[in-house]
Amino acid sequence: MTQAKAWTPTEATNGIRRFAKAKTLALTYKLHARERMAERGLIVGDVLYVLKNGFVHEAAVPATRVGYYKYCIESRTPNSGGRQVRLVVIPDERGPLIKIVTIMWVDEDATRAGSILGD
Repeated sequence: MTQAKAWTPTEATNGIRRFAKAKTLALTYKLHARERMAERGLIVGDVLYVLKNGFVHEAAVPATRVGYYKYCIESRTPNSGGRQVRLVVIPDERGPLIKIVTIMWVDEDATRAGSILGD
């Protein structure tokens, strides 16, 4: 079941946390997310911590598949040395399933490929 409409940031925070705490949660990772995790020394435990404890502060962005939306959720984790970690995720209620699109440090303003903010 896809979402009929995008969640508000509050709904997304609550929905993602609910999915993350479900015993039946399925996580999938884009290759890009796995590469960024390795590059930043982050582990699956960091991802789970952000999903269970993080906050969505921004409106959703439509994903490439109709009826799905991308959300940025962020939090500090026990392994992040006090830095904020941001995940870009696509939740899917059929699982519950969460696809991890990418992972980044919130305080990074650029990557090897260019600016995260598009500047």
